[in-house]
Amino acid sequence: MLVHLSISNFAIIKQLEFSLKSGLNILSGETGAGKTIIINAMNLILGGRAFADLIRSGCKEASVEALFEFPENRSLTEMLSELGFSFNGELLIKRSISREGRNKILINGSMATLHMLSRVGAILISISGQHEHQLLLKQDNHLYLLDDFGGLSDERLDLNELFNGYKLLKDEINHLKKDITETGERQDLTQFQIQEIEKAEISPGEDARVAEEKRRLQHSKELLEIVTEGYQRLYERNDSVLSSISKCIKSVDKGAGIDPGLAPIKESLAEIEIKLEDASFALRDYEKTIHMDPHRLEELEERFEFLNGLKRKYGPTLEDVLKYKDKLASMMCDLDEKKGKLDKLERECQDLETGLMSRAAALSKKRQKAAGGLEKAVEKELKDLHMAETKFKVKFDQRHDEQRELQDVKVEEVTLDGLDQVEFMISPNIGEDLRPLARIASGGELSRIMLALKTILARTASVETVIFDEVDSGISGATAEVIGEKLSSLAAYHQILCITHLPQIASQGQNHFLVSKEVSNGRTQTIISGLEPEERVQEIARLLGGREITPRAVAHAREMLGD
Repeated sequence: MLVHLSISNFAIIKQLEFSLKSGLNILSGETGAGKTIIINAMNLILGGRAFADLIRSGCKEASVEALFEFPENRSLTEMLSELGFSFNGELLIKRSISREGRNKILINGSMATLHMLSRVGAILISISGQHEHQLLLKQDNHLYLLDDFGGLSDERLDLNELFNGYKLLKDEINHLKKDITETGERQDLTQFQIQEIEKAEISPGEDARVAEEKRRLQHSKELLEIVTEGYQRLYERNDSVLSSISKCIKSVDKGAGIDPGLAPIKESLAEIEIKLEDASFALRDYEKTIHMDPHRLEELEERFEFLNGLKRKYGPTLEDVLKYKDKLASMMCDLDEKKGKLDKLERECQDLETGLMSRAAALSKKRQKAAGGLEKAVEKELKDLHMAETKFKVKFDQRHDEQRELQDVKVEEVTLDGLDQVEFMISPNIGEDLRPLARIASGGELSRIMLALKTILARTASVETVIFDEVDSGISGATAEVIGEKLSSLAAYHQILCITHLPQIASQGQNHFLVSKEVSNGRTQTIISGLEPEERVQEIARLLGGREITPRAVAHAREMLGD
């Protein structure tokens, strides 16, 4: 429970601190004294949005600090452990907001994020203000209230998770089907292209080799003339180069006999002679390889054009053409794999659909059963709250049928929250038909219906502290007294903090705080003080009689407080 709250430089609050106890804690005071400001400050502890204009004028920073005690709370212990915060039964939360935007959150002295604070805050305090009455006007919230009553919230969340998994699987299947269809539409073309490339029997570098052979055949006559002429000049003619070299060697050899210094020259000439002979014989052999074959030339030209056509269609080089063929073959393999994967996913989807429909149908039947219990419980509570003739009904939409079999349920009917849409119907007066709550309930009726639901749900709710802000909206007299008693009974399950203007409610509290304003050094500020028994009598008398507190009002106040 919340044991201490400290607020600094927040709105018109300069410094405010007070300690709370278990049971029903009452906050009262003049309108505009700052009661709702205190609730707004508490909202920051729960992860509410922070704005710089909440900071007190002239100050750079505002802060709210709350100390909670939880001797035994398994869910909170597990959550804090998961988030990495130490916990020994006490929880200290501090949140600071700065005009410069440097906001800070501390949980038991460790830095925390707003998301962490929101998770923790959800199980610390529940604030029920006038805005929460608007929840009853939204039909979508009725299903969640029914699930809370029936203890079905966890089942709904499990169904949410199952439904989201099913939708993701369906999206994957649809994407895969589209991919397979598109690939299948290209299948004939893909097979033709693969066959065309395979039939060509190309090899890397073949185009260069074909070009070279084609060029030789195109110039075979010219090559033959060049080779023949070269061979004749080097070797065959009487005045051939080799004949001249041979004569020169003989002459130099003769000279070397006279002067040995010519011997190296003779050796060099001998080497040249050998090389020229090799070159001559090479030309002679090359001459034998030259063919003039118009038919072969035509074949090469056709092959060359064919290879160039492949390159224009599938890649700038023959290597790219071969890679493209491998890619096409891989696509065909992928298509088979995708078809296999699709079959597997569709089987999984079928199993998931069966599970989803089964869970949704089972949850729907449990809701139908819970609805009857909720109707009786609400009517009983409303009877205590002076709405004795009120009829309350949980209406299911036309899709729901208690006798409906699973095989009749279609998966398209299942939504994130199951098969059901419900709406609270009410008939506040005898003889009137049941009509949607949102259309006919007054402000006072909404307050009492919300209090009835809070009372009913209190026995199973895990939140420790419940705050009622202006729960007395639209009510007075005997009804207010009954609501006070109802809040007092709620305090057996939760710590209750109630802001009220009605003495019938305020008199039911075990602890009473007065919120007021004072002017200090030319500045207005909100203060809060715990009331002693006699001070409490005076405050109840003020609520009874207004500004002028009469002896009669004081006597009535004592009577209400049981003094």
